[in-house]
Amino acid sequence: MSTVLPVRAFSGSTGRAALWTLAAAGSAAAATVLYRFDPLRAGFYPKCVLFTLTGIYCPGCGALRATHALLHGHVLTALDFNPLWVVVLPFLAYALAAQAVEAVSGRRLPTYRLSGREAKAVFWAFVAFTVLRNVPLFPLSVLAP
Repeated sequence: MSTVLPVRAFSGSTGRAALWTLAAAGSAAAATVLYRFDPLRAGFYPKCVLFTLTGIYCPGCGALRATHALLHGHVLTALDFNPLWVVVLPFLAYALAAQAVEAVSGRRLPTYRLSGREAKAVFWAFVAFTVLRNVPLFPLSVLAP
């Protein structure tokens, strides 16, 4: 017979603030590693599983290299690696920052909630990007990382 005790390490507003603080520290550490070590040269970064198994570029292929380029201020290089990531990243960063600010301070930043139709459009845009970046004909081939 075993007894299961409930674990509530991150419950309540204080717990959420601590969790966001921990996430911010982890993100800063990851950004520092990514800034210092180029994914094209360092061998310890993970490979894309989909590309490794099938040879198909996923929507995220090149995002690590694009983020490295962005951290060094090379926007055009980042667009070469993954243009979708460069476009989506500011929106994703703001959405995460808005949640973090609310969890830590209780203050709500203005946000936009996608409708069901808009969410479907975003999904299909990702699917279209994935298909188009795998077409080996110019000019679509420039979408490949």
